[in-house]
Amino acid sequence: MTNAQQFVRDHRNLVGAVAALSVAAILPFFMDPLSTITHNCILAGAYVVMALGLNIVVGFAGLLDLGYVAFYAFGSYTVGWFASDHFSTVNGGKGIHVVAGEFAAKLPGIHLNFLLIILVAILITGIAGMLIGLPTLRLRGDYIAIVTLAFGEIIGVVAVNGQSVPVGGGMTLTAGNLGISAVDSPYFPGIGSFNLLDLRPWYWLIFAILLVVLFVNLRLRDSRLGRAWVALREDEVAAVSMGIPLVRTKLLAYSIGAAFGGMAGAFFGAYYTTVNAGQFQFGFSIFILAMVIIGGLGSIWGAVAGGLLLGYINYYLIPDVLNKLPRKLGLNLQLVTIELGIYGFLVVLVMILRPQGLIPERRRRLELIYFRISINEISGHQSLPVV
Repeated sequence: MTNAQQFVRDHRNLVGAVAALSVAAILPFFMDPLSTITHNCILAGAYVVMALGLNIVVGFAGLLDLGYVAFYAFGSYTVGWFASDHFSTVNGGKGIHVVAGEFAAKLPGIHLNFLLIILVAILITGIAGMLIGLPTLRLRGDYIAIVTLAFGEIIGVVAVNGQSVPVGGGMTLTAGNLGISAVDSPYFPGIGSFNLLDLRPWYWLIFAILLVVLFVNLRLRDSRLGRAWVALREDEVAAVSMGIPLVRTKLLAYSIGAAFGGMAGAFFGAYYTTVNAGQFQFGFSIFILAMVIIGGLGSIWGAVAGGLLLGYINYYLIPDVLNKLPRKLGLNLQLVTIELGIYGFLVVLVMILRPQGLIPERRRRLELIYFRISINEISGHQSLPVV
């Protein structure tokens, strides 16, 4: 491909991306503010943010993470801790309020503005990502997956039993399966507080978060750090021998990926208005990982496509369209009970028919092209030399 062809192709992709994002920005004007479609779009946007975060760890750095649900939990509990009356005895029962809106300013507990909560969630999950990444620094492949899986399960157990962990003043770390309810809705001066009777502000909020995460992903991909992640993914020994700092580079991948997961988790906590330990199951990590694999490992736009596709399947196609299909065929079965199996089948199908993913990374696409050319050249020979 010549430089002129590459220039045209890159600008065509840029124009397509800008057009798609522009359509997404004005989409709520053409939808009912209380419709299921709007609700599903909001959830799909939050899942895309999650997928972009995990793509940094798995796609860019090549570190298989099966405990990503832990960062969802940390982000959600950040909202539960700092935007509710969970810590009701703090400050003598008067509470702490920082630009929290008129109604929240009269309640006990800690009530911070949603933008501050996002920053706190980034800080907490970034530190948690580093702590979870430390034991995996000398591990590779399946061993990394096992350790991260263990951490995800540990966080889930802590969330369930956190109501038995005192933090002083008669308060506990979490509320267990009862959940932290009555979480504050986001509030912005000049706009007011969000409510669930008009979903358009929620849509634009997650869309703004998605734009920030997309921008950071694109900048990281082309930065020195992004190239270091790719080098470690392709050949860790060669990368280290060339002077890439192994510890710092891996920990930054875990930390930045976790921060994006924490941002989406904080949004989920505010949108659901409750933070319940039952939300943080192992299947969630597999769900997000399936988005990255189906979209294309290491591909930013692939992660976006995978998140939107599986979000659509999870919240519309399976429960509303296909759920009753087995009963029509005489089977006493509901598809919502085997949705993880459906996602597994989709991953297997993609690995067989399109192993590079729906929108593959450019490097991965070229590797597969060269591999196929080599196979064709070899198969064209009458005989192969014996080594």
